[in-house]
Amino acid sequence: MSDDNKIAPITLFVYNRPWHTRQTVEALLKNEFAAESDLIIFSDAPKSEGLTEAVRDVRQYIRQIDGFKSVTIVERETNIGLARSIIEGVTEVCNSYGRVIVLEDDIVTSPHFLTFMNMALDRYSNEPRVWHISGWNYPIDPEGLPDAFFWRVMNCWGWATWADRWKHFQKDPQHLIQSWDHKKIKRFNLDGSHDFWSQITANASHHINTWAIFWYATIFERNGLCLNPTRSLVENIGHDGSGENCGVNNLYLPKKTPMHVAEFPMVISESALAIQKVQHFNKSNNFPLKRLLGFVKRVIKKLI
Repeated sequence: MSDDNKIAPITLFVYNRPWHTRQTVEALLKNEFAAESDLIIFSDAPKSEGLTEAVRDVRQYIRQIDGFKSVTIVERETNIGLARSIIEGVTEVCNSYGRVIVLEDDIVTSPHFLTFMNMALDRYSNEPRVWHISGWNYPIDPEGLPDAFFWRVMNCWGWATWADRWKHFQKDPQHLIQSWDHKKIKRFNLDGSHDFWSQITANASHHINTWAIFWYATIFERNGLCLNPTRSLVENIGHDGSGENCGVNNLYLPKKTPMHVAEFPMVISESALAIQKVQHFNKSNNFPLKRLLGFVKRVIKKLI
């Protein structure tokens, strides 16, 4: 990166898992651009008395964090839930910095994660079709794929975006339900191979309260594309029963790669091969749509 390019701030959302938070931060500190990055941490308050001690332990730890360009901590006085915390926090940081890298407290990054994020943010900052940079990818067969590719789907386990894209974020499930036809829903569902749409309807019926599916819907409605590394640059360590998001099949939890992304796509268009590989992965691992709805309800259960 040239000296003219700015390093994006890292926004970290934490709650009640001190061990996971420590793993996330220690991995970040091994990244090349850590010392040049501003770290903004949003700490939600406990939603019940039984979680007070764990939240206090997390806050004691984050107050001691060093090694970044700066560390800013926002401690919520009341519990607002993960969805609202991320929506408001990302909006606040985007408004101040113009771009953002986002992590939750259970995402352990490769040492090349920040390099990939910052290079991609610089490279595609003026490309209106590119809306989102992902750090995670499905554990697909990488043969035939470049280091990174574009496609329609948004992954939220370590990601980045720009303020001029994020400002369009909208969480309105009823609007989507009323305005999308069957053909659009099928395309949203990766041509019928994955039931993303059930998350929209589950939010509409208040069975779950999430944010990420609406960022995907926002991007999708505007024909935006997301950049993905072919091999995951992050590892999710949170599916161990320690948090509310648990029960994910281990097939979705690849180990992060030690490799860095050396080449970026020259042409901004969706990779048909990458889509085929993800579709094959889902079908070969037996994730039918009805079962996936139950999977979504178990995994993404964050209430305000």
